[in-house]
Amino acid sequence: MYRIAIEKLYKWKDSKHRKPLIIEGARQVGKTWLMKEFGKKAYNDTVYINFDSNSRMADLFVSDLDTERLIMGIELYVGRKINSENTLLIFDEVQEVPRALASLKYFCENAPQYHIVCAGSLLGIALHQGTSFPVGKVEFLKLYPLSFSEFLMAIDKGQFAELLNKQDYEMITSFKQTYIDSLKQYYFIGGMPEAVQSFSENKDFNEVRSIQKRILAAYEQDFSKHAPNEIVPKIRMLWNSIPSQLAKENKKFIYGLVREGGRAKEYETAIMWLSDCGLVHKVSRVNTAGIPLKAYEDLKAFKLFIVDVGLLGCMVGLHQRTFLDGNELFSEFKGALTEQYVCQQLKTIDDLNIYYYTNNRGSCEVDFVVDNGGSIIPVEVKAETNLKAKSLKTYRERFNPEISVRTSMTDYKQEDRLLNLPLYAIEQIGML
Repeated sequence: MYRIAIEKLYKWKDSKHRKPLIIEGARQVGKTWLMKEFGKKAYNDTVYINFDSNSRMADLFVSDLDTERLIMGIELYVGRKINSENTLLIFDEVQEVPRALASLKYFCENAPQYHIVCAGSLLGIALHQGTSFPVGKVEFLKLYPLSFSEFLMAIDKGQFAELLNKQDYEMITSFKQTYIDSLKQYYFIGGMPEAVQSFSENKDFNEVRSIQKRILAAYEQDFSKHAPNEIVPKIRMLWNSIPSQLAKENKKFIYGLVREGGRAKEYETAIMWLSDCGLVHKVSRVNTAGIPLKAYEDLKAFKLFIVDVGLLGCMVGLHQRTFLDGNELFSEFKGALTEQYVCQQLKTIDDLNIYYYTNNRGSCEVDFVVDNGGSIIPVEVKAETNLKAKSLKTYRERFNPEISVRTSMTDYKQEDRLLNLPLYAIEQIGML
């Protein structure tokens, strides 16, 4: 399985100003696999330490954090010498030993020759518990489920992913049915590595669904295991309300749908917890189109999407029959799956800030508005081939953007600064 993020790891390795690297992302998006695969491909030796239930390693970091002493302890633990030039040190589940997290500061300052990559699903939570975090002494890499391009590569359609990257839309349109069929599969399977690998090997949708159920059950267990007891019920209620929130015509998050009479202050910590874990994406509202969009963010109005479109389908019990019944998949569950899919792909694009737009009266809503640092691009999402987009027209008349994107199941077409981009090519928005 190929992950685009491995190219970023090679750049990190070659950087003159390399710092210890922390890979962030939800549990089971492939962080451990990526670190080990990188070690295998880029180094002569890999030292893997999992801090979960590892009392010996926890004890090593209890006293002082002198880097020479720590390296000696790790060498004794693994039974071999560590060569700083060609050994990758992997610290997995590093949040389980906060002192190991704190040690990264001293590796950065006193022993920068060591190549250290870490992962921890709940690092964001560690921050809220007063852990001594090595601010400014580490680099970060976010890892998400497989994007649609990565999915194509995983199911032996890598040449179709390459064609998308070349942006040869004449050729792409010739093979559009292959893209549409693969996209329908992706809607059901999603991008969780275990589910994708299972489908790639066995082509069994029932097995994929079993894996997704197991992943969702593991997330529910994480709520109880890692979150403060008093917010666990709120996290669970909020998490389970997301599908019904997305099924609404207006997908703005409403606390009253979590629990009748629910208020923001009751659930803010729960949203923060889920967001820190990488399980939800919070997309805030803006009501203007100024750069940077963050300056115009309305923190009280937002949409919540979950980490993966396949898991969303599993949560609502979307049956594989729906997938087999042609385009019905794209109208089922309204536009929720499609908007979830688009959000998920936009998230994988570097340096892209994602919001949505409504005017103050609420009469005009654009599904996503993205800020790439140089320009603002409105994105209207259509589940099928209906291209009527009254809100996008209103937005364009008011703000006159250089380029607007309408993404749907129709073919690529550009006219009058309006780009019709097929859903299966939405990742190419990063090239605009």
